[in-house]
Amino acid sequence: MVHYRAADLIDHTAALFAAAGMPADRSRVVGELLVEADLMGHDTHGLQLAPRYLGHLTSGKMAATGDPEVLSDRKAAILWNGMKLSGVWLTAAAVDLASERASDYGVAAVSIREGRHTACLGAYLHRATSKGQMVIVTSSTPSVSNVAPFGGLDPVFSPDPIAYGIPTEGDPILIDMSASITTNNMTNRLRKTGGRYPGKWVQDHDGLATDDPAALFGDRPGSMLPAGGQDHGQKGYGMALANEALAQGLSGIGRSTWSDGLDTGIFVQVFEPDAFAGLSPFAHEMSALAALCRASRPAPGIEAVRLPGERAQQKKRDQLRDGVTVSPAIMTNLAGWAEKLNVPPPVPL
Repeated sequence: MVHYRAADLIDHTAALFAAAGMPADRSRVVGELLVEADLMGHDTHGLQLAPRYLGHLTSGKMAATGDPEVLSDRKAAILWNGMKLSGVWLTAAAVDLASERASDYGVAAVSIREGRHTACLGAYLHRATSKGQMVIVTSSTPSVSNVAPFGGLDPVFSPDPIAYGIPTEGDPILIDMSASITTNNMTNRLRKTGGRYPGKWVQDHDGLATDDPAALFGDRPGSMLPAGGQDHGQKGYGMALANEALAQGLSGIGRSTWSDGLDTGIFVQVFEPDAFAGLSPFAHEMSALAALCRASRPAPGIEAVRLPGERAQQKKRDQLRDGVTVSPAIMTNLAGWAEKLNVPPPVPL
């Protein structure tokens, strides 16, 4: 592994996207959010995605310029056509708008149709929690079907990620999960390296649970299992249905109507605690709840009970101090684009 200054990685990534045609202010946002994912340790959804996004930009599959079309605006509820713009930039813009509107109306939501891939949902949460607001972000790709419903063999859903940002009196609680046990990016990484899942997270074409990602490919592909697996996957199944209602149903484009295989539905909602009991009581109660969780006696083999996002935030602090760890494979892929777009590569520490 090689280490880089976070600021250098952001500058480099922003320069790549700007060279590919994206406006400088937007390329900066994309660079910051992709590096944020790596800072938090979500390296399957950070800089690893940059080459794919650059390919979509230069081929025209992702729009480099333009603005989302406002299809509906009821102040606290907004619908955009994403116009095939960067899903990373669109999601950041949606969180910022919902945050602003929630300050006025207490709650605000933005639904987006026809955006592109959103990368790491957890990377957006600080945009609202830093203002003392609670935020929900979810996304779904209607053309992707590789997760089976509970009890089924044929895939219906995409992994359907959802993230929650909850302010406390200290670090926020950052929940970033998916309705499936695993993700496409993790699957692709394991497939390339010949690795296996830590558990039986997928099933083959006949429904046999396995830890082998190869079961998802070939002439008789299997499917990913919903969160909870074959034992109690009704929980992940329910999450997937709810996620797709938010990210697809509210936008009006879902599995019966999608036309572009790269289209992603995105949903953002922000809550202003001061419109309810107030930020101080909210943060106090969430801090008390967090303290009760941490005080729970750890199970055998567990060092301590942690809150979601606790390790990610500490990793971010460590990497801001010591440098961001980036795998050579990711930097090799970025180097190809740096040469193609005539952008100097970052210098490792």
